[in-house]
Amino acid sequence: MTDILLLIASIACLCVGLAGAVLPLPGPPISLIGLFMLNSTKYVDFDRKTLIIFTVLTIALSVFDYYAPIWGTKKFGGTQYGTWGSTIGLLLGIFFTPIGMILGAFLGAFIGEIIGKADTSQALMSAIGSMIGLLTGIIGKVILCLAMIIWAGIAVVEYFFMMA
Repeated sequence: MTDILLLIASIACLCVGLAGAVLPLPGPPISLIGLFMLNSTKYVDFDRKTLIIFTVLTIALSVFDYYAPIWGTKKFGGTQYGTWGSTIGLLLGIFFTPIGMILGAFLGAFIGEIIGKADTSQALMSAIGSMIGLLTGIIGKVILCLAMIIWAGIAVVEYFFMMA
């Protein structure tokens, strides 16, 4: 009975983690918790290397995700004003769904650059860079969460085929 409850909880964590890859939730860490919960059932026995790799990727991507909009802003010629604007816009946008996060980072970088006396074309480039950085982080999180779901799914399916 405990294994079934852990299986259900791990599936829930994996799904919520995937949703959190685009929503303002810590997606990959939630999916990783799902993997560890699944690993504690009789259905799956991941090797240590697999769990370490997913843990390291989760930590690295979680750190990168916070810096991606800043990186994008700087990569496209943004200044400190655009970086701060992007960060503030992203934080405010969290309250308005994923689209709000993307628009918040974009508008924040644009407004920040305008406040910093950049011309409109440079402010627009900075804002585009911020948006590209944010989308890069989201895509990375989605890919990692999908990889965890696929890895878990294969392991569970293998268990049930062996039992049949």
